[in-house]
Amino acid sequence: MTKLNFSIPEKINLKTNSDFNEVWLQNRIAENPQILGLGELELIDRERKQHKAGRLDLLLADFDNNARYEVEIQLGQTDESHIIRCIEYWDIEKRRYPQYDHCAVLIAEDITSRFLNVLSLFNGQIPLIIIQINALKVGDNIVLHFVKVMDRFALRNDDIIESKLVETDRNYWNARSTPKNVEIVDNLLEIINEKAEPKQNLNYNKYYIGLSDGTKSRNFIHFKPKKKFTNVL
Repeated sequence: MTKLNFSIPEKINLKTNSDFNEVWLQNRIAENPQILGLGELELIDRERKQHKAGRLDLLLADFDNNARYEVEIQLGQTDESHIIRCIEYWDIEKRRYPQYDHCAVLIAEDITSRFLNVLSLFNGQIPLIIIQINALKVGDNIVLHFVKVMDRFALRNDDIIESKLVETDRNYWNARSTPKNVEIVDNLLEIINEKAEPKQNLNYNKYYIGLSDGTKSRNFIHFKPKKKFTNVL
């Protein structure tokens, strides 16, 4: 085994460095998006022009999970303009291509606690990842160290509350709505099960018709049949 030597790295300020600037950093991420630690990502585009809103630094994709990451890079200390741009670009891409799972990513050298507290307020409403970039000089090499300081917050149902919902049956919903509108739910279930694994079943309770895989509730979508129509939520 090769013996490793201990050395203390020297921090490099990319914002004030003429050789290792934002373009250089963008090139390194574009060459190998996996260095961000967000999975097996691929580069789709860089400096992607946004209608009346500037340019998105990097657009990355996780093709296995049908996900896209809108990445904004900022050297130096985090400021309001980059935060706004990051969220704005995410929103533009999400509206343009709603079939993907979109996530905003802000990469900055210095993320102050003040801005981190403000950004945490968005999490849960906006899928947002904050990454701090540290550039370190180790011997004759420069090392990029990416630290995820805030991860996206996945919204989820309260499993305890779900388990306490009063169970009903199809007859309850036929009476509350109409048999015809409950049949619409059957048709929608067939469409869902064309792609869903494992296959889903209807789960009748007092407040809505949800889904179940036979083990637990899977309410990524649920239904509320009314007298004249059926709500899909």
